[in-house]
Amino acid sequence: MTTPDVLIIGGGLHGLSAALHLARGGATVSLLERRFVGRHASGASAAGVRTLGRNPLELPLSMGAMQMWHSISDLVGDDCGFVAQGQLRVYETDTQADRELARVAALRAAGHENEVMIDQQTLRGLVPGINDKFIGACYAPTDGAADPHRTLVAFRAAAQQAGVQLHEGSGVSALSRDGSRWTIDSEAGRFSAASVINASGAWGARVASLVGEEIPMAAKASMMMVTERIEAMIRPVVSIVGRSLSFKQSSQGTLVLGGGIQGRYDLDREETTLDFRALAAGASAACELMPAVRGLRINRCWSGLEGKTPDLLPVIGPSTVAAGLYHVFGFSGHGFQLVPAAGAAVAEMVATGRPPATLSPFSAARFTTRDVAA
Repeated sequence: MTTPDVLIIGGGLHGLSAALHLARGGATVSLLERRFVGRHASGASAAGVRTLGRNPLELPLSMGAMQMWHSISDLVGDDCGFVAQGQLRVYETDTQADRELARVAALRAAGHENEVMIDQQTLRGLVPGINDKFIGACYAPTDGAADPHRTLVAFRAAAQQAGVQLHEGSGVSALSRDGSRWTIDSEAGRFSAASVINASGAWGARVASLVGEEIPMAAKASMMMVTERIEAMIRPVVSIVGRSLSFKQSSQGTLVLGGGIQGRYDLDREETTLDFRALAAGASAACELMPAVRGLRINRCWSGLEGKTPDLLPVIGPSTVAAGLYHVFGFSGHGFQLVPAAGAAVAEMVATGRPPATLSPFSAARFTTRDVAA
């Protein structure tokens, strides 16, 4: 039997980040991944590093994460391809402008100054060639994007260098509590750990159910498209108010299109299926945003599986039914930017037994308490 201090279930970026922070804090850590590191959401991410347009409840954690992204090499020994070229949220009507103005004003009243409003002239200076119909935008100048695969490689290497033991191809079949420790049965053998972290992504609720904890969660199959390479034409990441589209240009010159365009998924088979009608609608929105891209070839498309909670906020915190079990899953399509800060917060929570204040909105109790009250 292997006996780490902490066992982590799930080898996506959030599992790796928690493992890294815990190991650097002196804990012995084993991580079990059913397939291979980054197999699902983390390996299929658009890698947006975004505070722009977030739920205000996420902003304290997100703002801390942004500070860490701007020095990410200090954490993992690589810049992860992160470039802070800004993110834009463009709008096309006066009604949308008024709503965005009110939203940004509320953010500033709460002490968050990460977003500013810009007019059409400034927008056209940032994004030459943008359709004239877009009259302004919200702009987060310190936001940006990273390379998802470099990020996975960097977090994996840093975790292993810190002493984390990775076990790929090692699904978990059972969890049981024996006194002050957990016993975990897996394809890599039996483990005993004082604490268990459930970082199982789209399958996080299923792992919770192994100990009788029912957390409501669906899934998403967010799709991405990449075009042929073209000359540099855009620096910020651009999204459109009310549309499922994000639009950016990679360092290689390809355009990367995403933003929540949904395919179909099968959790049992761990598979996704592309919806080409939805992809066509996304491509059409991209052409509307930047007319010059019409006619570009799309070289490849893919999708990843990720958890989706009813309120679109993650579940990060202690189990409501089992001592020593902690959750970090259900990021609903916007977890990439939170990775470094969420991992640090989870490590602090496991070490002290108490969630830090930044995690208070994300407790699983928000669902279980609601169910009891109903």
